[in-house]
Parts: sequence; structure tokens; C-alpha cells
Amino acid sequence: MAGVLILEDGTCFPGNVFGYRGQSQGEVVINTGILGYQEILTDPTYYGQIVVLTYPLIGNYGINPSDNQGLKPYVQGLIVRENCSYYNNWRATGSLENFLASNGIVGLEGVDTRALSRHIRAKGPLKGIITSASMSQAIISRNTKNLVQEVTTQEVKYFPGSGPKVVVIDLGIKKDILEALKRKGFEIYLVPSWFSEEQILAFNPQGIFLSNGPGDPKDVPEVIEVVKSLIGKLPIFGIALGHQIISLALGANTYKMKFGHRGVNYPVQDVLTKRVYITSQNHGYEIEEATLPQDVFVSHRNLNDGTMEGLRHKFLPIFSIQYHPEVSSEQEDLVFKEFHEVMVG
Repeated sequence: MAGVLILEDGTCFPGNVFGYRGQSQGEVVINTGILGYQEILTDPTYYGQIVVLTYPLIGNYGINPSDNQGLKPYVQGLIVRENCSYYNNWRATGSLENFLASNGIVGLEGVDTRALSRHIRAKGPLKGIITSASMSQAIISRNTKNLVQEVTTQEVKYFPGSGPKVVVIDLGIKKDILEALKRKGFEIYLVPSWFSEEQILAFNPQGIFLSNGPGDPKDVPEVIEVVKSLIGKLPIFGIALGHQIISLALGANTYKMKFGHRGVNYPVQDVLTKRVYITSQNHGYEIEEATLPQDVFVSHRNLNDGTMEGLRHKFLPIFSIQYHPEVSSEQEDLVFKEFHEVMVG
């Protein structure tokens, strides 16, 4: 079925609809990873977005139940150069096309993803719509909403462990990050994003962890206020959206990046040790470094564009990183070991 991506600036990119036959709209973002399309589709951080994959052939190793990062796919749409018509992998239980179709996700293949990526990089964030209808029938909504409330847990979930007790504020946590916390032995209470300071402290935790998640960090002012109220009371650690919310709670400002960081090959340097790590990232917002308070410093920096990838408080046990450390055992060990140590003294 012939289809088209129509961007809000009027630019059109033709292709063929695959997966679910329908219409979908969202912010169009680019991911440069060669692998991991299933993890991308099911990562709550991508909620409300149409993802463009720059690698030319997608779907060749199929879909399997183990690689899902959430309970379901969260993307609004998927755009690829070529959808592989067959798959071959010993773990696979189905095709990418069937996975999209059964979950109501519209795909568009046959698109010049190189030209589309260059357009997005030049113009900045654009909303778009995938449709098989005529251009006159496509209407792009510019409404925004609190995406976190759509992906957070609806109830408290408990995961026993022999280590420190941690309250995890679920902003849209990935399975792999939750599994990393479990591997480190933390006793975990996963709570909804709307929990108050009193509800969180009622668990008598030894630390607070803020997860990854979708959208603009300023769209969750209630979470920012809760984090503000917890500063100085408990160790606080955040990843991705959690990092941005901690920054706002400390008094810094955030801004929307021109085209964000989404991929698995971003070099990040630990400012203190000078070690460089190749990291996985997925974010469209950044911290305005000049607005950091004097008692906070940059702990990690992106070597591609110099942006801030982590912060630390000079006096309090508060730190955060923008990238996702669970994709590397070394990175995972470093960040969660430190979180463990600040809680047990």
C-alpha cells in the first residue's frame, strides 16, 4: 500500500505502508543504531514518537519475547529504508511486520532515510504523520501532553533484594535498567511518578532512583517538586529523563536539542578519570550548563558535541547521567556500585 510521511513544514517522503494499515502521527526522531530495533520499539522513552532508523535493512533477525523493554510497543510509527521480507535467528518467534501489525504500529518502508535524516538534522524537531490518505486529509496536531503519566506504573511493585532499599520513581523505566538494579541486589520499590514525598518516605528507603522516560522534563513539575523536597534527605541518582529532572530540581534549566542523541555509539568521557565510554542514548532534551548552581559540576561530557552527560553535587550524595549504562557491564558496575556505596556509607 502506497503511503507517505508528511512533516509539519510540508515536506513529504513517499514510501509503502507495512505493519498496521492505518494513520499515525508524532514527533519524528532519528536513531542511528545498527541493531536493537525491538528494544527501540518497546522502550517507553519513545512514547509519542515516530522513529526513523538510519541503518538500511531492518527486520532481518525477527522479533523475540526476551528483548522487549516494556509491556508493549510505545512508538507511534516506524520508518525504514527496507523492511526485510524474511527473518533468520534462532531466538526469533515472528517477523517485524507481524509484530507491528498485531500491536497497531504503522510502518513506512522504501523511504529515503538518508534524505529524511539530513532534513531533520537541518530543520530540528518536526512532527509528522504517516498516512495512506491524500495530503489534504492529513492534519498534524501540535498538542502536547504529559507522556510520563501514560507509561508509569499504576501500582507499587516490590522486588526483594539483600542490598540497600531503593525507591525507584518510574518515569517509563526500561526492563534492562530495572534488571540492572536487581542484579546489584537492591531491594526495590517501583512507584508511580505521581507519588508524593510522604508516600515515598513511608517506605523508609536508603536512596531514590529516577528512571528514564519520554518527553519534556518540564512536563512533570510534580516530580521536580518531589525531588526538590528530597534533596539533602537521601542519596539521589538518576538516568536519562531522571538526570534532567534532578538538574531542574537543583535549579538548572533544560532546552530542546536540535535533533537529539539517539543511538548506541556516543563517546562519553568521565571528566574526573578521563576514561571514555561508548554509550547508548535516547534523549531530545539537554541541560543548559550555564544555569547549573555553583555547588554542582559536570561529571561526564559528550565528545561529539561537548554537551553535558552527567552531573554531581559537590557536597550532597546526588549524581546523575544522561546515557544508559546497562548496555555495558563495565558502565553498569561503575554507576550502580557508587550508588550502592553512598547508601551504605
